[in-house]
Amino acid sequence: MQRIIDFFSKKSTKSLGGGEKALSKQKAGGKMTARERIAALLDDGSFHEYDLFVEHNCKDFGMHEKELAADGVITGSGTIGGRPVCIYAQDFTVAGGSLGLMHARKITKVMDHAIKMGMPIIGINDSGGARIQEGVNSLAGYGEIFYRNTLASGVVPQISVILGPCAGGAVYSPALTDFVFVVDNISKMFITGPEVVKTVLGEEISMEDLGGARVQAETAGNAHFFANSEMECFEQIRQLVGFLPDSNRNKAAIIEQKKPKHSYKIEELLPKDSKIPFDVRDIVRSLVDDSEFLEVQELFAPNAITGFGRINGETVGIVGNQALVLAGVLDIDASDKIARFVRFCDSFNIPLVTLVDIPGYLPGSDQEHAGVIRHGAKVLYAYSEASVPKITVILRKAYGGGYIAMCSHHLRADFVFAWPTAEIAVMGPEGAANIIFRSEIMAAENPDEMRKLKVKEYTDKFANPYVAASAGYVDAVIAPEETRAYVAHALQMTRNKEELRPARKHGVAPF
Repeated sequence: MQRIIDFFSKKSTKSLGGGEKALSKQKAGGKMTARERIAALLDDGSFHEYDLFVEHNCKDFGMHEKELAADGVITGSGTIGGRPVCIYAQDFTVAGGSLGLMHARKITKVMDHAIKMGMPIIGINDSGGARIQEGVNSLAGYGEIFYRNTLASGVVPQISVILGPCAGGAVYSPALTDFVFVVDNISKMFITGPEVVKTVLGEEISMEDLGGARVQAETAGNAHFFANSEMECFEQIRQLVGFLPDSNRNKAAIIEQKKPKHSYKIEELLPKDSKIPFDVRDIVRSLVDDSEFLEVQELFAPNAITGFGRINGETVGIVGNQALVLAGVLDIDASDKIARFVRFCDSFNIPLVTLVDIPGYLPGSDQEHAGVIRHGAKVLYAYSEASVPKITVILRKAYGGGYIAMCSHHLRADFVFAWPTAEIAVMGPEGAANIIFRSEIMAAENPDEMRKLKVKEYTDKFANPYVAASAGYVDAVIAPEETRAYVAHALQMTRNKEELRPARKHGVAPF
């Protein structure tokens, strides 16, 4: 009986983390404790903890006299929406959540468990970084985590949640995962902090401006979801997990289908003037079940949209050109955003629906010098490599290389549909007419009037979907209100799709 009493006493002490004073300080800073975070994210009462009694083995710098509860990280498993997940949460109240060898071994152990059992792994990062007293052992710990991140890639969904500092080498684990969540005024990510930046470059910058949540979500593109509070962040994670399969061994669950909301009338969403922009997210919401669309990287490269929805209860990944921003062109950031999302969906058996309205790649010396050729090629590679069902709908413009890149038949889309408003051509009518009919326009008595006539001539002959349809590059020209039915049928037809590829170890993507 005494041993049982001793057990509960030890468990209670370990569960207090850094103690009441440290826990109060954590909360005073507007942050939840590690255990509160796990409880808030997982289903009530579902969490089961492992390795609570693990202790560090460092003897130097007085560490042999220090007890670190759970060695600064809580690990275990539980459920989200009834589905099992593995999880770990660094405890900033214990030695600043610093990572030592045993701390890392707890994390890699639960990661190994997730890979073996085929379930998502969620990591909550809140750490001051490597435990300096442990020297190279702490670096070894990070290396083992990075290796597991790579092994798990494309096998189980990996989710990183930044709820405090995440600096130095620690940032590379989130960078290797599939989705990164950040919270305003709480999340901080950077390789080198403001003091180092000032020392090396003489630049003064705050932690928030250097690596705060908005910077990571909007400018750097390292974060995929931005929230204003921890509870909002946890709700985003729960929503995301609901769209995903447990692993690459299966597909996302098919749930009861719902019709899109009546407020989204697809036949009324496209402006009559093709030069007037519109919000492609309204098109998405007019197609997906219950008009529910979870956008990924909403703040980054907004000239492209990526995200998850359902059609007839089945999860689909959606990619679209956003005419509201830069007319929906592909640039370096949008190319990276689309390519990464496409590869994730392909890894986890999620069909792809692509909505096209693209004038091409963004011109300019800044884009060329920054490598738009290399980055733009990522989109071509990702779509060509993807073997999941691929359905494309051309809404309006599909010009030049942009037409090819946005999952055309030439990159092995399974079905390509086009609205009557689609314009599929090498370039826009104005530019094409100026080149093809340059001599006639210059020789005309009224060049402006001649230019208008030639633009109309080119438009009537080429800037429509029928030339491509006559060549079989478009499978069907459809009315907007037919789109959901055509896409749903295409998804049904491709559900058991199999595609053979040449044997190889792996391709060499244009990273």
